[in-house]
Amino acid sequence: MGTASWEHFEHKADIGIRGYGDTLGEAFEQIALAMTAVVADIDAVDATTELSIRCSEDSDDTLLFAWLNALIYEMATRKMLFSRFDVEINETKLNASVAGEPIEIARHQPVVEIKGATYTELAVYQANGQWVAQCVVDV
Repeated sequence: MGTASWEHFEHKADIGIRGYGDTLGEAFEQIALAMTAVVADIDAVDATTELSIRCSEDSDDTLLFAWLNALIYEMATRKMLFSRFDVEINETKLNASVAGEPIEIARHQPVVEIKGATYTELAVYQANGQWVAQCVVDV
């Protein structure tokens, strides 16, 4: 179908992010792109350094929460931004390959730092034949 996409949505204090995909993994990839776009222009982030992320949780919702917080941790500790996400989900286990590069303030011009994913509006569901993953991130 090729319907993968992402968007931001309004929230009073923080920023809502949402990813859409034909598969659950694709929706998780798209929400990760939405999260990067909160910080900087995705097109300015080169996918030069690759790493793996693994998460396991009891539900799709908590798996999304763990996935986003694992990305936020990697962004903060490695001082990186990511622009490519390849996510595979098998039941309650997520295996991902992510790629990005170290932050260069002048080139990436980051506008905020994401502190963490929250349980606010956290949801993973199917609608109109598409997977949707959403969450509000604390900035």
